[in-house]
Amino acid sequence: MFGLDEEFWLGIVALEGLLSVVALIGLIVLGSKVRKLRKAHRQLVGETGVPALEDVLELLHRQVSDVRQRQDELNDRLAKQDKRLASLKGRVGVHRFNAFSDTGSDLSFSVAIVNDQQDGVVITGIHSRDQAFLYAKPLDKGQSAYMLTPEEKTAIIQAMQKE
Repeated sequence: MFGLDEEFWLGIVALEGLLSVVALIGLIVLGSKVRKLRKAHRQLVGETGVPALEDVLELLHRQVSDVRQRQDELNDRLAKQDKRLASLKGRVGVHRFNAFSDTGSDLSFSVAIVNDQQDGVVITGIHSRDQAFLYAKPLDKGQSAYMLTPEEKTAIIQAMQKE
């Protein structure tokens, strides 16, 4: 049989074999994890052509910063356009009326052309049998330096009710 020295050495060999099997299993597990990490890295880095993740993150950070800056510029332009659009005289109200009882028809009119702040103009045409008169009055916040008739006020109200 084996002597003490032989049993000792046999135990050492068995232990080394067992450690080798454990190391081999560990290598297989680590290899699998490395493959998964490489796959995840390829998905994360993608087709950027940049191998280092830090460089990819820096590139993405710059791109996000550029997008934010562009968005701020567009928001500023949009605010200016909204302000400009609100100042345009785009609301129109038309009120027809009979200025004289002897004409028998609604041939006279008032047309108001205003913006959101009620700045603009009101134009009134008075029609009679023999002649016609045309008046224009500037508007500032719905008021004029000239006296507004009820028909002109009606035209202004109609214009402001339009969307």
